[in-house]
Amino acid sequence: MKNGSNASHKPQDDAARPPTRRRVHIVVYPGFKGLEAVGTLSVFDYANRHLWQRGQAAAYEIIIASTHAGPVQSETLVQLQATHAISTEDIPETAIIVGCRHIEQAMHDNPELIAWAREVAPRIDRLVAMCTGSFFLAAAGLLDGSVATTHWSAAQLLKTRFPKVDVQADAIYLRSGSHLWTSAGVTAGIDLALALVEEDHGRELALDIARDLVVYLKRPGGQSQFSVHLEGQRSNHPCVREVQDWLLEHLEHPLSMPDLASRAAMSERNFRRVFHKETGSSPMQFVETARLEAARRLLEEGHLPLKSVAGRVGFGSEQSLRKLFIKHMGVAPHEYRERFASARRDHH
Repeated sequence: MKNGSNASHKPQDDAARPPTRRRVHIVVYPGFKGLEAVGTLSVFDYANRHLWQRGQAAAYEIIIASTHAGPVQSETLVQLQATHAISTEDIPETAIIVGCRHIEQAMHDNPELIAWAREVAPRIDRLVAMCTGSFFLAAAGLLDGSVATTHWSAAQLLKTRFPKVDVQADAIYLRSGSHLWTSAGVTAGIDLALALVEEDHGRELALDIARDLVVYLKRPGGQSQFSVHLEGQRSNHPCVREVQDWLLEHLEHPLSMPDLASRAAMSERNFRRVFHKETGSSPMQFVETARLEAARRLLEEGHLPLKSVAGRVGFGSEQSLRKLFIKHMGVAPHEYRERFASARRDHH
């Protein structure tokens, strides 16, 4: 059994939680992703606002921290003021390391952040890494033998640099053990922050925050990044790209290897080799991913019968569609649809 889960914890009842003020350190460094930091910060700020409106004390003390106190420039025009320097003695209840675009350079420039994570991990309640922030935890050896995720575009690098980490490239966020969390990129940090608030204060508060931020509550942690993952497999090779564009427009048709190779004017063997070199997957794996993505969109956005959904994405039966969803999503199509239907109802 893997040392981790896709946030399948069962939240406590709201009434069962004693009021507790938790310090949350948003850990930044030069080149950090501004939207990731501010989006995550906003979730906890909105939590405090809603608790105030209910006549309750603020639950979170939100602090911007870095290796040194002072202004820290993001990858955009956004600059945040770090009021605290990370410390191995003054440890918050929750620390959240945000990601950046150039993570290898960031690790090289901030070795003290890796050392700090290694030192505080056994003593902190929750240590969270957003997006490529997971590289800092991996470099500290904290993710060895555990599941972890990151932005889909950095997943292969994470696997290569840290082969002991079980990288789940398609997950929105994952929990490893009792206190380590990792998430995919940017907006997935909001999903994870909402999950942390729900763990602390229950679903109702998390729902209120989600409504304010106009986001779904909640995308399950193991939900796939397939839409961006699929785009990441698109090729620049003219023949391969032409086949990809064509099959995405004809998913309802039978799509066999001989037909795809013929359309690329290649032998099957050569087409398979070139396709894999260009995309990192086989042609039929790409077809499967594309069909799953199309089915997800139909389930999220409409009320077509499952048989019709299956037909529109190239499956002859509901059972074939169900097998695909169980394989990749861990839930049946009707359960997946219900999650989004529930989210829509919650927002209205």
